[in-house]
Amino acid sequence: MLLALTRDRGGRTWRLADTCAACAAATSNTAVVPDTLSGSTRPPASLCPPEPAQRFKAGLQERVRVREMLTYLGAALPRFTSPAARLLALQCALRTDVRGHVRLPTGLLRGMRLHGNRELWLELAHADWLALPDFRALPAQVRLLDAAVLDQAPGRRARCRAADWALRPTPLILPAAAPALRLTALALAAHTSARAEHGTDMDILTRLCGHSPQQTVALLDRLVTTRTLQAWRHDRETDEVVWQLPQPQAQSRIAVLPRGHQA
Repeated sequence: MLLALTRDRGGRTWRLADTCAACAAATSNTAVVPDTLSGSTRPPASLCPPEPAQRFKAGLQERVRVREMLTYLGAALPRFTSPAARLLALQCALRTDVRGHVRLPTGLLRGMRLHGNRELWLELAHADWLALPDFRALPAQVRLLDAAVLDQAPGRRARCRAADWALRPTPLILPAAAPALRLTALALAAHTSARAEHGTDMDILTRLCGHSPQQTVALLDRLVTTRTLQAWRHDRETDEVVWQLPQPQAQSRIAVLPRGHQA
């Protein structure tokens, strides 16, 4: 049995219930509450298969926590919450204390290109996810209204490491990019394993990022253009999105070529 969260009446009411995996998948506006949120003692191995390759061993626990939180926010936030607001909500959820209080340093918000953007706070407040902060206060201090994120199993230090990993989600790090592209890369990184090809359902990807399938296709193409991905494809029969990462050797050669020799 799984603990499932369902949004009803356009987000005005929420329902938590024990259900089987098949029923949770078939119910609209529903997501399974991750183990780190529900406090379950089930082993996390079923959530993320072992990754034997050295390239993916670093940050494995952080990757799992970010993926779980993105999954939760995909159900807790309205369907088309902006990518920038989702990135902000992710940082708040992972950095909160047990009382729901969060302090976000100005440097952190500037690094995410979110500093001074009041619309994002208003967007999350309109969804009843947090209380509006005092915009005059530095650093930003906010109180979360989502009770489900207050009882996370990992300690705050472990969650902060996951929040830091989300800023530089290896192996899909984007030095500078718009929030929509950064969130797409983060969602892919959270679902990346040691296999040659990596995949997830298109429906899952669009729900985590708040995009339409058409927007997701354009952003995946952009990640190929920037050489963050080597290639990707969409299997329409299974609705699975599959992607490949550039080979490390190829990335090294690209890094040392003179500018005039780069494609």
